[in-house]
Amino acid sequence: MDRERPIRVLIAKPGLDGHDKGAKVVAKALKDAGMEVIYIGLRQSTDSILSAAVEENVDVIGLSILSGSHLPICRELSEKMVQRGIEGAKVVVGGVIPRADVQVLRDLGISEVFRGGSSFDDIIQAIKKIARGAQRQ
Repeated sequence: MDRERPIRVLIAKPGLDGHDKGAKVVAKALKDAGMEVIYIGLRQSTDSILSAAVEENVDVIGLSILSGSHLPICRELSEKMVQRGIEGAKVVVGGVIPRADVQVLRDLGISEVFRGGSSFDDIIQAIKKIARGAQRQ
């Protein structure tokens, strides 16, 4: 696929979760796969995540959530995306996510959910597929 620029992915740790080793390891794997990764760090609000995503013109927003607060955070993010007129933005979520919550997250507009044990290759391939769709819009 001809591409003017690499896929741009924003990685963020929303909420009060203070553990970011996994997010940093995934960010490195995405960089090694040729993507540009913007890591904005720990304890981000949904507003700061969306502002950074727009400012950085990313193809995909990646949230790492280990705290169990994935449903309220993703619900709030989805609502704010509609308010800002960016509901078409592509969002992926990874972390400690029960199987039963995967469909709930998809119903909120999350493009892909990576539960514990997801391989780097699966994450990379899914983000490439999602980003291709985002760049066509």
